[in-house]
Amino acid sequence: MSISWCFSLTGTASVAVAGLFAALRITKNKLSDQKFVFLGAGEAAMGIAHLILMAMEKEGVSREDAIKKIWMVDSKGLIVKGRSHLNHEKEMFAQDHPSVDTLEEVVQKVKPTAVIGVAAVAGAFTEQLLQDMAAFNERPIVFALSNPTSKAECTAEQCYRLTQGRGIFASGSPFPKVTLPNGQTFFPGQGNNAYVFPGVALGVIACGVRHISDEIFLLTAETIAAQVTEQNLAEGRLYPPLASIREVSLKIAVKIVDWAYKQGLASWYPEPADKETFVKQFVYSPEYNSFVFDNYNWPPTAMQTQNI
Repeated sequence: MSISWCFSLTGTASVAVAGLFAALRITKNKLSDQKFVFLGAGEAAMGIAHLILMAMEKEGVSREDAIKKIWMVDSKGLIVKGRSHLNHEKEMFAQDHPSVDTLEEVVQKVKPTAVIGVAAVAGAFTEQLLQDMAAFNERPIVFALSNPTSKAECTAEQCYRLTQGRGIFASGSPFPKVTLPNGQTFFPGQGNNAYVFPGVALGVIACGVRHISDEIFLLTAETIAAQVTEQNLAEGRLYPPLASIREVSLKIAVKIVDWAYKQGLASWYPEPADKETFVKQFVYSPEYNSFVFDNYNWPPTAMQTQNI
């Protein structure tokens, strides 16, 4: 298992949970108040689920109770106790429930507050499923995280239209803005790993973190969500604009550096008093001096090149 592959999965989990934290500012409740149904039970789903567990435990919920809030559906249906040929990861999330064959049936029986798609099954969030989610919840959370766009579980337009604009939507692929017949306009949020990698790498390098733990990715998710403004949320955005990625990355790095010193995991001492100023020393800027050459005197002479 390569380091980059592991980092990619934890990055996916971090950005997904960041979107959930932002969604909670709309639903006005806690992560432990949610009930999740995952479509897909592979590495991406497990990474997100484990980070959700960690976040719920941080809220004071026992791991046993937190697991009861996470339901997973794979190609064989709902993962339940007693089903044969379950690996260790799937066994952990197996629920004490009769077998259910289809995702639609699972949603109807479980009545989740959130559905998360990570199985690359295009159209899996059907019209019936989305209407059911809207019937069960005032603000249903719908994360169609599979990419490319052709593999998305539903489109942003489908989610907003079929939930009468009440759906809280995020995707793994970009979708254009959606305007409903009533005039509501939404700008769908894309859960892009680009929100995670630069800031985590900057923070780790800046203070020489010796071990990159899951706590770093949960901290990153919290930091990303904190950068989402109320105006962003009103527009349907669960992530800060990508144009602000440098500012978001800096805030992530500063949080990681502060955490690393508090945990005794940093390598560089003495501990800097001003963490933000310290981190800024490591920020790369793609700015170069510009040179203007006389197009009529090219190539430059030897004397001219000495001044370049």
